[in-house]
Amino acid sequence: MPQSLPTEVSRETLLSVLEATLQQERFKDYGPNGLQVEGKATVRKLVSGVTASRALIEAAILEDADAILVHHGLFWRGQDGRVTGWMKQRLALLLAHDINLFAYHLPLDAHPELGNNAQLGRKLGLSATKRFGEQDLGFLGERADGSQFENPQALATHVERVLSHTVTLVGTGRNALKRIAWCSGGAQGYFEAAIAAGAQAFITGEISEPQAHYARECGVAYLACGHHASERYGVAALAAHVAAQLGLAHAFVDIDNPA
Repeated sequence: MPQSLPTEVSRETLLSVLEATLQQERFKDYGPNGLQVEGKATVRKLVSGVTASRALIEAAILEDADAILVHHGLFWRGQDGRVTGWMKQRLALLLAHDINLFAYHLPLDAHPELGNNAQLGRKLGLSATKRFGEQDLGFLGERADGSQFENPQALATHVERVLSHTVTLVGTGRNALKRIAWCSGGAQGYFEAAIAAGAQAFITGEISEPQAHYARECGVAYLACGHHASERYGVAALAAHVAAQLGLAHAFVDIDNPA
């Protein structure tokens, strides 16, 4: 049976569905959420990826995409506003090929089903029971099957295997772990809130100098598993959901990033 051709929808229809899904007006963020670069008036194919890098834009051009959906967009609070160098190169490609760029940062982290943290927890086999931290971005829960991790190293080994990324582990005690907190990306500032919420271990993307000391002194294991590695799943889930809802073609492109 032949597959049906993808539907063509207006840029405004795609934007309205994304906004209704993520409700970005609820969040204080570090840059603009929504349509960052205007392209074609209609969209048939959507490409998703973590960051609006030149490599992703070039991949979207090869995919003949009309729109790109990312977690990390082009514009951030406090950045240099000049269109030179890498910014000029990325914008030139988008404008030359008339490609729309949609970006959602904290709203995508926070979505209870499609977001980065929800999808990271699902990937790791964790079930959230509460939220914590500023704007409720952090998740706290337990293994979905009710079991415990034998110790911090067992948790780190599990995370490394699932995410295919080296984990920096601080805290190598022998105690079993039941209450796991997680917050994807650069959420090292949420560690103290995770401790206050009752976590025995905290999973995020990065670690800064103070967190190693906190982990050693508080007895709560800290696992840094890669900013990119922890945020590959939300944007793919969101794009797939929206594409299915609207009948669009969709491709997720994972541009490798060691960070």
